[in-house]
Amino acid sequence: MKTFAARAGAAALLSAGLIFTGPHAEGRAVPVHWKKCTGSYLRLLDCADLQVPLDYTNPTGTMITVALDRARHTGNAKQYQGVLLVNPGGPGGSGRNYGADVAAALPANLRRAYDVIGFDPRGVGGSRPALSCMPGYFKPVRPDYVPGDNEKMWLERSKAYAEACGRKYGPVLDHMKTTDVVGDMDAIRAALGAKKINFYGGSYGTYLGAVYATVYPTRVRRMVLDSNVRPSGAWYGANLDQDTAFDASVKSFFGWIARYDSTYHLGRTEAVVERAYYALRAKLAKSPAAGVVGADELDDTIQIGGYLAPAWPLLAKAWSDYTVKKDSGSLVDRYRAWGAGKEEEFAVYNAVQCTDVAWPKDWQVWKADAQRIDATAPYLVWGNTWFNAPCLYWPAKPGTPVAITSRQGLPPVLLLQATLDAATPYQGGVEMHGLLKGSRLVIEDGGRTHVIALRGNRCIDRIFDDYLATGRLPADRTHCQRVPDPVPIAPSRRLSLVGVEPMSSGNG
Repeated sequence: MKTFAARAGAAALLSAGLIFTGPHAEGRAVPVHWKKCTGSYLRLLDCADLQVPLDYTNPTGTMITVALDRARHTGNAKQYQGVLLVNPGGPGGSGRNYGADVAAALPANLRRAYDVIGFDPRGVGGSRPALSCMPGYFKPVRPDYVPGDNEKMWLERSKAYAEACGRKYGPVLDHMKTTDVVGDMDAIRAALGAKKINFYGGSYGTYLGAVYATVYPTRVRRMVLDSNVRPSGAWYGANLDQDTAFDASVKSFFGWIARYDSTYHLGRTEAVVERAYYALRAKLAKSPAAGVVGADELDDTIQIGGYLAPAWPLLAKAWSDYTVKKDSGSLVDRYRAWGAGKEEEFAVYNAVQCTDVAWPKDWQVWKADAQRIDATAPYLVWGNTWFNAPCLYWPAKPGTPVAITSRQGLPPVLLLQATLDAATPYQGGVEMHGLLKGSRLVIEDGGRTHVIALRGNRCIDRIFDDYLATGRLPADRTHCQRVPDPVPIAPSRRLSLVGVEPMSSGNG
């Protein structure tokens, strides 16, 4: 029986023109009508909207739209190898922007061979409905992540957010699972007239790709899964993995700062820099920088360093400017560029992960796990706990996850994994390798970057390019050396964030 909120949510969406009802023949491809994209970022690409069923068990019922873009192949018919569907992870990341990034980064031979297809997954960006439950949720300054008197406040905030999503979107939330997005991927394949797809997914996109490969093994031509989630950890356990991994990553950052103390003046040892960080955090909890960067906002800003070591120089400079020069400008800039949460992505993140699987519903279980990890790895644990806490109250029924496996007809999959990745720790690649029989695991030794293809590691990129160009696979467990750590020269302010969702944690 639907609640009043569910009926009201459906009515609101229909009256706003965001959901379409009408005939949709099961198994019949809906044609894609391409047109030039608008907007400065996508203007050189083609865009289209594809109607798909909200509920794949009722294909003639309510329809929603999935927004696509296409960077057309530049070669001739003989060179053409089909569509390369891409996904950046999140869940909640914009795949259209990612499609543009991947197309721009591909070498010329792959641009000649593939139409790169990006898509905003259901609920994201240009797709309709696009979820946004409580637009001011990330407005600074927020209550300190570290619990004390504010524990009840965070639980109330999390519950209010989940309830706001339920009131606004009602029945849509029952159809936001990874399996629903996999259905959309196959609808895209069919609409493009492709018998098989090529797929490149990073972070959560590896889980999406693996589920597609399990459900539709004969519809995969080539597949690259970069920075793999641990399927058995979906999703509560995977977030606990992140708590420990990000703490190790931030300690590496502290150690790097210590090596360049003559530049940053924040401490000559990792331990001294670490103490300086938590002292700064305590100071900002009482008196936020420029009234904008408090303790939470600092944590969220520094977290990008766990995704991309090239961000370290700008992060360290911002911290040093504030501490040594008493200048908050750089710190506020870095927060706005890298730390400010995107509520729309957060809404979709919750809509997917809270319903993919059942989460513990007893707050005491969450609290005990967080306190255990906090004793040795305090950096991310409470921020990550509150980031996921809406799942305690999420107003949609959880599903049963697909058991990822290799089925007959699935070609060998290429897996890329860095050993020190914080967002998707190394064990995820090992586990995915064991589940997808015949796959090849390529390891970036000592690598700290999250999503490692197309970021300048020639060894990784050579394997990636060769596989997509020819289907040639490397020897299993091929090792590549990581790209060296940066030096204290500020990089371009437009770092490549392809495949990275630097929100307040999550699975990438």
